[in-house]
Amino acid sequence: MSLRALLAALAFSTAVPGVWAALAPRSFFDDFPGTGHWVARLPEYNPHLVTDVGAFFLAFALLFAWAALRPAPALVVPLCAAWALFSVLHLVWHARHLGAFGTADAVGQMVSLTAWLVAALAGLQLARRRAGLTRANRS
Repeated sequence: MSLRALLAALAFSTAVPGVWAALAPRSFFDDFPGTGHWVARLPEYNPHLVTDVGAFFLAFALLFAWAALRPAPALVVPLCAAWALFSVLHLVWHARHLGAFGTADAVGQMVSLTAWLVAALAGLQLARRRAGLTRANRS
């Protein structure tokens, strides 16, 4: 996969929950895939918090789209590093709270959250490789 395609995929995968949480926070809270009976174990619905989560995801979607259009390592490396940090913390939290999920939901959740982390790490690697090629071409 090319760096641009990977960044575009990350832009899309962050834009979808971002738009949903920002524009329809109650629906996002109640209906996000895999939640179901899990919602009962969450703290009380907080529209401010859910809307903020949507804004967070939309901000990353914008940066990933920008990076897909102009994949300069100076943008891609810190962007993917920041997303990797978020992804690790998000993955660890969810891995520690799988008790309310059936096997299929738990596996699906872990696979999807791991995919975000792997994509961020792949973006880092591809951007670093691109930076190396750019330096080599200048010599």
